[in-house]
Amino acid sequence: VFCLRKPPTGELSTALEQQLLVQFFRETMKTAVLATLIGSAAAFAPATQGVAKTTALSAEKSQALPFLPAPENLKGYAGDVGFDPLRISDYFPMDYLREAELKHSRIAMLAWTGFVAVDLGFKIYPFPEAYEGVTSATAHDKLVENGAMGNMLVWFAIAEMVSYIGVAQMLQGSGREPGDFGLDPLKLLKDKPAEEVTRWKVRELKNGRLAMMAIGGVATQSVLNGSGFPYV
Repeated sequence: VFCLRKPPTGELSTALEQQLLVQFFRETMKTAVLATLIGSAAAFAPATQGVAKTTALSAEKSQALPFLPAPENLKGYAGDVGFDPLRISDYFPMDYLREAELKHSRIAMLAWTGFVAVDLGFKIYPFPEAYEGVTSATAHDKLVENGAMGNMLVWFAIAEMVSYIGVAQMLQGSGREPGDFGLDPLKLLKDKPAEEVTRWKVRELKNGRLAMMAIGGVATQSVLNGSGFPYV
């Protein structure tokens, strides 16, 4: 709020009075415009913050982390409990992330099984004499020493290149589901209703997530304790 001051009066000439009036009104208009701009900024800023706060409070909450909003991009995927605290699904295609999760889950399940089987004494015959007495913890160095790791690297690279063809087509809209390579020898999903298929997918995810933590645990315990199964 500002006050309008009456122009000074006196025995001034008409021309001087007009000049003073013009200057007075010019300064008054500048003050009015400045006050309007300041008032507008002060009026609109709190309203925007209020809308943002209201939206954040009213957003659907994550099932796994109830104090955080549910990630939108996880919806519709098997096993979704809203767990994405780093919001990775906001920056990468969800199909690609699910493909990566399934690949690591399957590798971890195989890795845990193989790690424990070796330490329990299981062997595939004919068994090379050079690997006699090898444990899961010492196998890496022994395989490098005998050149087997290089051979495995070649086969793994070929498998990665072939599998990525399907991943690339999926990301371009082929309709392929993440992790689907058509491998179902036991026909677990054949002619099953959608609900049953989803249950099997969730089982695979849960076991895979557990296996990713389990293989890290048994490998660490095996090295630290120098003992085999059960690694205590």
